[in-house]
Amino acid sequence: MVFQPVTPLSGYAGWRFLQRTLESQQSAFVQAQPVTRATDYFRKNIPQVRTADDLVNDRRLLSVALGAFGLDDDIKNKAFIRKILADGTIADDALSNRLADKRYQEFSRTFGFGDSPVPRTALSSFPDQIIARFEVRQFQRAVGEQNNDLRLALNVEQGLSDINSATKSQNAKWFSIMGNTPLRTVFQTALGLPTGLASIDLDQQLDVFKQKAKSTFGTDDIGEIASPANQEKLIRLFLVRTEAATISVSTGASTALTLLQASPRPLLLGAP
Repeated sequence: MVFQPVTPLSGYAGWRFLQRTLESQQSAFVQAQPVTRATDYFRKNIPQVRTADDLVNDRRLLSVALGAFGLDDDIKNKAFIRKILADGTIADDALSNRLADKRYQEFSRTFGFGDSPVPRTALSSFPDQIIARFEVRQFQRAVGEQNNDLRLALNVEQGLSDINSATKSQNAKWFSIMGNTPLRTVFQTALGLPTGLASIDLDQQLDVFKQKAKSTFGTDDIGEIASPANQEKLIRLFLVRTEAATISVSTGASTALTLLQASPRPLLLGAP
């Protein structure tokens, strides 16, 4: 039986409730049979995997591997994933280095098939490392089936941690956020930026994001924005603005319907 996360509230109130119950809910979720079946299989079989082909050709292993990085929807893109893994991340022209979404780069680097003669799957600590990520991401996915805004909020901590753990300049970190759809959605909404921003020059987008971050958080340093206090502020702004936009659309639609219902019936030519 699959455990369904409980999210009785939306918006920031829903986030506060989820934070209070997160430990118990996530514990119940990871102990459910579908999750334990997947993680037990991964723990037992991943140490024998030595190449990208080994991983891609085992759908059950690949499902956990992709799920640990929020890349579940790529399960059918075997050739693409094989290329991501086999290229590694060291060469400048490696596929993951050329993609805007840096989750692929983190995925490839973590498995290490293209970066070292011996992949990281040989490490004794590797199964638990991936399983821990998988359990968190799958819980987030389950939350998202009921409230995608809360799923996006739950993703913030791990997403920023992944970006900050890499050796990058501040601009590179911002480009990683801009290329990561879940994180970009949170930042763009929280900072009050228009959705049309994506249509302008990339360097101009960078300037806008950094300027708005500085006026909102007092800094454009991603390491500082990742502090617990600033993360909470980021999530609060995101959820409050998302809920306000939803209420505005709902109110506008309700008002329009009321006006239509109150309008007099149009006269028909020839009607008495």
